[in-house]
Amino acid sequence: MHIARKLIVLLASASLGIGAAAPAFAQNDASSGTGAAGLAASAAKPTKQQKKQARKEARAKKNAELKKLEDAGYQPGRANDPNYPQDLQDAQKKAGIGTGASQ
Repeated sequence: MHIARKLIVLLASASLGIGAAAPAFAQNDASSGTGAAGLAASAAKPTKQQKKQARKEARAKKNAELKKLEDAGYQPGRANDPNYPQDLQDAQKKAGIGTGASQ
């Protein structure tokens, strides 16, 4: 019984020691960009290519929406349009596009 008690204490202290050292290793790995923690950190942060692709997709989506609005009768190039908000809202309804963020 005495040996079993020593073994339990030894395992408990070893697991506590490993548990306390693991965060230090994770921080070192993440800062160097290697290891599992470093890979997880780099996966969360988009690369330059991913950012570029996201901007390209957003621009294409915006241009497609603008094209739909123009096809529905909206003319964005008219300067000082007195009917601006109403014309845009009418075109959005006709094109079936949500109103988006209101100001």
